[in-house]
Amino acid sequence: MKISVILPAFNEERLLGGTLAQVKSAMAAFTRRRWESELIVCDNNSTDRTAEIARAAGATVVFEPINQIARARNSGAAAATGDWLIFVDADSYPSAELFVDVAEQIQSGRCLAGGSTVRMDEKRLLAEFFIWVWNCSSRMGGWLAGSFIFVEAAAFRKIGGFNNELFAAEELDLSKRLKQLARETGREIVILHRYPLVTSARKMRLYTIWDHLKLVTHVAFNRRALNSRESCTLWYDGRR
Repeated sequence: MKISVILPAFNEERLLGGTLAQVKSAMAAFTRRRWESELIVCDNNSTDRTAEIARAAGATVVFEPINQIARARNSGAAAATGDWLIFVDADSYPSAELFVDVAEQIQSGRCLAGGSTVRMDEKRLLAEFFIWVWNCSSRMGGWLAGSFIFVEAAAFRKIGGFNNELFAAEELDLSKRLKQLARETGREIVILHRYPLVTSARKMRLYTIWDHLKLVTHVAFNRRALNSRESCTLWYDGRR
């Protein structure tokens, strides 16, 4: 068994070093099973030291010139040689216990893909409410949070990976297609919850609640907005 851990990264020099250290520590869960593993960072056209930091941490670095999260994840996956792919955002911190749970799901043979509930690395009351709503929806509906997705590589490639037309909500589109494949093959989509993924609350610091609500409202009434980088500025304006 071989596991490929893939991090898309755009101008992440502030947080990437800490994320990579945590990911490498968590990957010991695979080493203890005598599984092979590799760590891949997709430099998504960064203008800072992202690629340098990734190489210094021992990661394989690939370059994606088009600044888009779906393309960055797909480029990382194209370079991966693992039987399973794990996508982790560059501002998130998976624990060793979470990776143990992933390994157990892989070993079960029933799982096609999965994700994790999430929690912020800072206490913010309103943000915690929205995270609670998301976690409930994720567990009930089998929706994968983009910050942490694990998937059988063959299944990922069979459905064509992430949709390169989408600049946001690409994880929901992927979830929908994976759930269809799971039904066809008699396998499962699982949402792990014993050890939630810790992720950065920086977007709550950098943008107001009104910024978030405006984006959600805009997308709700104009689905084509997901096909435009300009409409998804919270992910692409470079603020860190």
